[in-house]
Amino acid sequence: MLIYPSRSTVHPVSNEVPEHPCVSPVSNQVFERRLIEKYIAENGTDPMNGQPLSEEQLIDIKVSHPIRPKAPSSTSIPAILKALQDEWDAVMLHSFTLRQQLQTTRQELSHALYQHDAACRVIARLTKEVTAAREVSNKKYPILVLLFILYLISQAGGAGEPMEVSEQVGMIPEIIQKRGKTVPEELVRTEDLSKYRQVATHAGLHSASVPGILSLDLCPSDTNKVLTGGADKNVVVFDKKEEQIIATLKGHTKKVTSVIYHPSQSVVFSASPDSTIRVWSVTGGNCVQVVRAHEASVTGLSLHATGDYLLSSSEDQYWAFSDIQTGRVLTKVTDEAAGCALTCAQFHPDGLIFGTGTADSQIKIWDLKERTNVANFPGHIGPVTSIAFSENGYYLATGAQDSSVKLWDLRKLKNFKTITLDNNYEVKSLVFDQSGTYLAVGGTDIRVYICKQWSEVLNFTEHTGVVTGVAFGEHAQFLTSTGMDRSLKFYSL
Repeated sequence: MLIYPSRSTVHPVSNEVPEHPCVSPVSNQVFERRLIEKYIAENGTDPMNGQPLSEEQLIDIKVSHPIRPKAPSSTSIPAILKALQDEWDAVMLHSFTLRQQLQTTRQELSHALYQHDAACRVIARLTKEVTAAREVSNKKYPILVLLFILYLISQAGGAGEPMEVSEQVGMIPEIIQKRGKTVPEELVRTEDLSKYRQVATHAGLHSASVPGILSLDLCPSDTNKVLTGGADKNVVVFDKKEEQIIATLKGHTKKVTSVIYHPSQSVVFSASPDSTIRVWSVTGGNCVQVVRAHEASVTGLSLHATGDYLLSSSEDQYWAFSDIQTGRVLTKVTDEAAGCALTCAQFHPDGLIFGTGTADSQIKIWDLKERTNVANFPGHIGPVTSIAFSENGYYLATGAQDSSVKLWDLRKLKNFKTITLDNNYEVKSLVFDQSGTYLAVGGTDIRVYICKQWSEVLNFTEHTGVVTGVAFGEHAQFLTSTGMDRSLKFYSL
């Protein structure tokens, strides 16, 4: 049997309408369950007649949601008006809160859509790069293309620390060693390097009538082969081990200011103020290609990591990217906002970006694919004379006519170290060894610094003229230099 009490049934103890009513079979009274259970727990009797009562005897009453009658003080007109006013205020406050939440949600949605769009753009760009890289890798250079892709991904990741992903993709130890990830065991230790001394000098490579060797490079695959460019307009290939000239290459009409030895072919490159870049065959002893990319003096030359393309800079304010096989200029770009001569150029080891120095003391970093200037490093005074990237790709060393060498962190795009040299010191050449452990500076004299500490470990003053070129042998087993005194010198233990 169900009992439906009146909505006005009042609890005999609390004088309120019960929320969970129940009936005592002892007194037939309606109670609030929580109150009667508490009373039974304490007394064990019915509160109305004192007879024994247990919780199990209570009978629940099923009722619709009770509406409690308002207190008499709330039934007057002023009280009703106040209640209406309070309800209206509560509704308005709730509406205001909802509007604020809506505005916040809209902003979050807009930001999320922007991030989604940006992510889609990055994914599309990387997908395009990966597709292009795969097409190239099907033909040649698979390891190098892999490095390109890794570099792209690290750049898309943000401004944080570079992603150390090379170990995760199973790169062979030889490549890791080449890229500066580990220091080779054969590398000369600092304490041994500090004991280097001059062991040989050669002064008969270039003409004595026009003194001066202006540029230097070593063959990466055989550092016994030395390449020099002179004020006598000649390019000379010299064998250090045999101590004899392998080839003398003639063809430039002005002095030779830049030379490069190809890492895997018997081919060398040279540049001159005669506005040309020449490709030479060492075995044939002849010029096989003339690249005419500029209208003024060629001031810088750098070989792309693939070995197929040349980067050049010029006083005509342009940098150019040329195919060494055909001699065709693939692209030619100038910074119209700068409007000044370029003084040097160097590829980053990954081949995707490169740096140029300018006559107005600026160092500019360029994206090769987009052909755009992506970063600038101000700070020098006077024309920039030399730039060099470390083999691990993290550091850039620059020198200018302000007697200083500046070190830049490419991950944070800032100058973290400045090596101040003697007054009127002329910085002509900067080069890191293959492991990125040592930095050599050539100019008024020769100085070698150990990277990270950037402390000087060597100083040579044997040249009687300005040092124009410095290079490390394999694993820094020797050091070589050229100068305006027309001599080629070697230093080792």
